[in-house]
Amino acid sequence: MERPAVGELTPPNRTLMGPGPSDVHPRVRRAMATPLVGHLDPAFVDLMDEVQDLLRYVFRTDNEWTIPISGTGSAAMEAAIANLTEPGDTVVVPGNGYFGGRMASMVERVGGETVTVDAPWGEPLDIDDVRAAFDAHDPDLLAFVHGETSTGVLQPDVPALTELAHDNDALTIVDAVTTFGGVELKVDEWEVDAAYSAAQKCLSAPPGASPLTLGEQAMAKIEGRESSVNSWYLDLTELTDYWGEERAYHHTAPITNVYALREALRLAAEEGIEARWERHERVANGLRAGIEAMGLELASTSWLPSLNTVRLPADVEDADVTDALLDGYDIEVAGGLGDLSGEILRVGCMGHSARRSNVLSVLGALGDVLGESDGIDADAGLAAARKELSN
Repeated sequence: MERPAVGELTPPNRTLMGPGPSDVHPRVRRAMATPLVGHLDPAFVDLMDEVQDLLRYVFRTDNEWTIPISGTGSAAMEAAIANLTEPGDTVVVPGNGYFGGRMASMVERVGGETVTVDAPWGEPLDIDDVRAAFDAHDPDLLAFVHGETSTGVLQPDVPALTELAHDNDALTIVDAVTTFGGVELKVDEWEVDAAYSAAQKCLSAPPGASPLTLGEQAMAKIEGRESSVNSWYLDLTELTDYWGEERAYHHTAPITNVYALREALRLAAEEGIEARWERHERVANGLRAGIEAMGLELASTSWLPSLNTVRLPADVEDADVTDALLDGYDIEVAGGLGDLSGEILRVGCMGHSARRSNVLSVLGALGDVLGESDGIDADAGLAAARKELSN
């Protein structure tokens, strides 16, 4: 067999304005280039404490069990669901987006029974529908998505859902993958039992070390399980020995990804989490103003600033637009998923990508690509965005 002739790595320099990953902050890239140490090195143990303190700050929680999971956001999702769901448990999950469906699949794989609460894609869950599911099924858990990446829907009034669950002796799992670090999220004040996220969206770090936090009631349920967690790698009773006081070996943590997560969280703390939430909303407001003035509309009824779903003209395919933006402008956005496949663009406004220059670039390029479609006014879109952003 001949030796492969593989040249030096030269990836294209894209502007990442899709549903994730977002542009990595230069400071995060520098952190990843620092020397590697062992995962039980005293220096890394000190760093672990810092990462946990920073995670608590961004989650707005005092939860002791706040750690990064070694893996992408889906690993953090599976860790939460696999540990909190025992065989035979009933879990209410949303049916209004792609990632609610992924939660349901994970529940079923660990032996739980799902009760799906449906809502049209593009709309949030109706609390009355959730209440009806509780009355009919008496579930053990309520799992829902705070910011649905497939639809651009922000679930409003999270405290109402957690209160409903707790009034019925159920725990809550919140998917904060597209909101953590960019949209208001208050784990303790909202009485969320477990929440998870990812590093590559509003934090602008590479995927690979994913935030997870669990309150006392969630940990009590895990520690009191009658059956073993069906994943050795994601068993939190084992992982907490590594991330807890013992710092006992469990697996080799992704050192460089933890470096990156630490620096991304440090940036969030320096900015101030409330100021960071405000920046995401302000910059995304400029994007939204430009989209609407251009002659397009958002596909969601409950706006998620970090992920904007743009409904395309009826004669335009999403793949044609995403390809044109990538090939002609080095701008990455994404098309639709599931029920919205082919109909929308998903335009992120997250982390280091949530900047005025990026918003104007994507609006200008989108105006060029759609310029021949009826009702599209590219100049009006840019003018509206500039005016909104100047405010």
